[in-house]
Amino acid sequence: MNFTTPQEAVKLIKSNDHVFIQGSVSTPETLIDAMVERAHELKNVTIYNTFAIGRRDAPYCDPKYADSFRTISFFVANNVRKAVNAGYADCIPAFLGEIPSLVRRGIVKVDTVLLNVSEPDENGYCSFGTSADIATSAVECAKTIIAQVNKQMPYTYGDARIHVSQIDACIHVDEPLVELPISIPNELETKIGNYIAELIPDGATLQIGVGGIPNAVLSALSNHKHLGLHTEALTDGVVPLLESGVIDNTQKKILPHKTVCSLILGSKRLYEWAHYNEKLLTRDVAWTNDPFIIRQNPKVMAINSALEVDLTGQICADSIGTRIFSGVGGQHDFMYGGALSEGGKTFIALPSQTKGMSKIVNTLTPGAGVVTTRFQTQHVVTEYGVAHLLGKTLAERAKELIKVAHPDAREELDKAAFERFGREYSRIR
Repeated sequence: MNFTTPQEAVKLIKSNDHVFIQGSVSTPETLIDAMVERAHELKNVTIYNTFAIGRRDAPYCDPKYADSFRTISFFVANNVRKAVNAGYADCIPAFLGEIPSLVRRGIVKVDTVLLNVSEPDENGYCSFGTSADIATSAVECAKTIIAQVNKQMPYTYGDARIHVSQIDACIHVDEPLVELPISIPNELETKIGNYIAELIPDGATLQIGVGGIPNAVLSALSNHKHLGLHTEALTDGVVPLLESGVIDNTQKKILPHKTVCSLILGSKRLYEWAHYNEKLLTRDVAWTNDPFIIRQNPKVMAINSALEVDLTGQICADSIGTRIFSGVGGQHDFMYGGALSEGGKTFIALPSQTKGMSKIVNTLTPGAGVVTTRFQTQHVVTEYGVAHLLGKTLAERAKELIKVAHPDAREELDKAAFERFGREYSRIR
């Protein structure tokens, strides 16, 4: 392997290059710092940032480096959110599962990739560990690969591997990965989780996200049988169900007996569990998030969240008005694939209000993005129950959603619905 210093490794980056930085909890921070040290030597380097849970704001987004680095994010996570909303970075709105195609077709150009990989196996292959997602396509298309070989990166099986002979320069590090605190569901989240769990049948294939509500759903599934997991993000909440055999992946049609994900984020325990675990596969997000792959599994249960839901079932999940908060991610991919699956169901789960403001609204805040259209929304779940929207008219949807809105907001929403839908609304019991 071509081991060198961080400072020497990043000399392979040239002005006007397009650099992809691996995301998830795999951010190669030592290489990033070395690259930023060279800012005075570089001009107009485009940085592609993906879903990345950083310990800090991305240093290349600092306004003082604006002539050296231009940052474009595929998913606005905590490390670039301030910069995007301050106008010092930008984002590309795209379904996460479609981004690898943009890279492979050359619409998004990648010259250099910065990776954070595992130590090589006996055959000389390093694993991308916790982040296959877009990194697989970026490595496939890049001219130059720079890697930090990390003693603490788990070795995971699947698409996301690279032979040492393909790495142009590498450094050795012993750096812990970013850990996410395990979200313990509160009373409200537990109610939501229980409502969803009641609608999940034995033998279902789960796609589940990150946070208190997903963990509440998982906690409520302990008495289920023969569940499968085909998901974008793998978190700590699934491990007890895997260890107890509730998730055994026996009923899946796609890669049965294997847990499938595209990225891993959670605790050190999760990373240790994933290390050389032959029952776990990390795959290119173009494959995991392909709705026509997803649909082939039976009874897909896609569980996602939102920032706002309007009375017709439009889902905003990426922005607060015009302020970008995150991205489309894989919500649409799994909402579509889940709806096509035989026996599949899709859920949007959220608290009825935040800081006294209703999350179910008459119309979305001006500037808000629609991540999931009203044509695709099936169930909206709050602590007050489940709104069943599939096959309902606009007026019927409004009535269903108002039932699960916070009581303090229901009167105002009811008036708005009557003004909007007229006699059709008033005739619904």
